[in-house]
Amino acid sequence: MKNCIFCKIAKGETSAEVIYKDDKFIAFKDVNPKAPIHFLIIPKKHIPSVNHLKTRDKKLIGELFLVAQKIARKQGVAKSGYKLVFNVGKGGGQLINHLHLHLLGGWTSPTHHPTIKERDIPGMP
Repeated sequence: MKNCIFCKIAKGETSAEVIYKDDKFIAFKDVNPKAPIHFLIIPKKHIPSVNHLKTRDKKLIGELFLVAQKIARKQGVAKSGYKLVFNVGKGGGQLINHLHLHLLGGWTSPTHHPTIKERDIPGMP
């Protein structure tokens, strides 16, 4: 898509802190991180959102999750844990109309995680 910032990043027309790239995907640091580690993983193919996926995209989406797994391992968060998040549509918090998977992690303890409280952890008072 002509005016899509993520398409421009995928084509190398706009700069980003790229941490992974292959023939189908590119991953880069989020400019407004919500976690110590926060990357966006996008397919180079323009797909506006999860709502626009077609049956023919099954393999691509499966590969997207394997790329996320590879990045989590490389970044050292695979064992400690991480979140994968899709925001879908404006009401779901999607700001850029290009499918992207957020990989968030790197919290030093569960209490540093913005959605976990000590009372939510089994065995904690």
